[in-house]
Amino acid sequence: MLVFKKVSNLQKHLNKVRKSGQKIGFAPTMGALHQGHLSLIKQSKAQNDCTVCSIFVNPTQFDDKKDLKKYPRTTSQDTALLESVETEVLFLPSVEEVYPSNQVVRNDFDFGQLAKVMEGAFREGHFEGMAQVVNRLLEIVQPHNLYMGQKDFQQLTIVRDLLRQTNSSTNLVMCPIIREQDGLAMSSRNVRLSPENRQKAVVLSQTLLKVKERLGQASIAELESFAMTHLKLPDFRPEYFQIVDGVSLQAIENLEDSKLIVACVACWAGDIRLIDNMIFKNNLK
Repeated sequence: MLVFKKVSNLQKHLNKVRKSGQKIGFAPTMGALHQGHLSLIKQSKAQNDCTVCSIFVNPTQFDDKKDLKKYPRTTSQDTALLESVETEVLFLPSVEEVYPSNQVVRNDFDFGQLAKVMEGAFREGHFEGMAQVVNRLLEIVQPHNLYMGQKDFQQLTIVRDLLRQTNSSTNLVMCPIIREQDGLAMSSRNVRLSPENRQKAVVLSQTLLKVKERLGQASIAELESFAMTHLKLPDFRPEYFQIVDGVSLQAIENLEDSKLIVACVACWAGDIRLIDNMIFKNNLK
């Protein structure tokens, strides 16, 4: 595996790859890698000739600077994991490489209502920072295919709109959520859960499943209310449970309103914030 820390060196290598007619797949990450991240790499390797993984803890997308400081940094372990799945290229830039002082990094995107609901309502500035760094990384890597996980469904939807706004030729690939054996969606934050809250955290995926089972038996509003009540365990504070159109991310009133319906949830477990989602209906062609 080749490791690059400088943008110029990475681009020099990738230009050679491109000129040889090879396809480039890209999975941007913030490190603290787990099997969910590796599933992105594996899918990219199956569909491309060269897979690039970036590890960059982006400061501009943390609305809480304490969360930025606490975010796990496990570069040696991450490198070993990427080597174990035969990743071709690892990009490990510094903040100065991603946001050079002599260059204006674009951040004038308008995502409208996509960025104002759910996560956008609770994490001010998060999506602006996320879009800024994703666009910058795409400028650097210029991949044919971009791999992102379904677990951050709203983020993925906003990146799709980012690609539209920038007239990008990069194809966005959504990879399925990878779960622990008990159903908890894999996340770098899971290791920070207390043992007691780790056991109880499965309530997120259980609630999604219970609501899916009740589809058509109650109104959307009743299902959302049921979910919020079900999530209120000791030391657990649900922020939202919303059933939305999977394209616009706007609320729906009945199941016939949309061809793609997704339920999204965010809940605090102690001082750790967890998110999850489940696709309830997908009739998109």
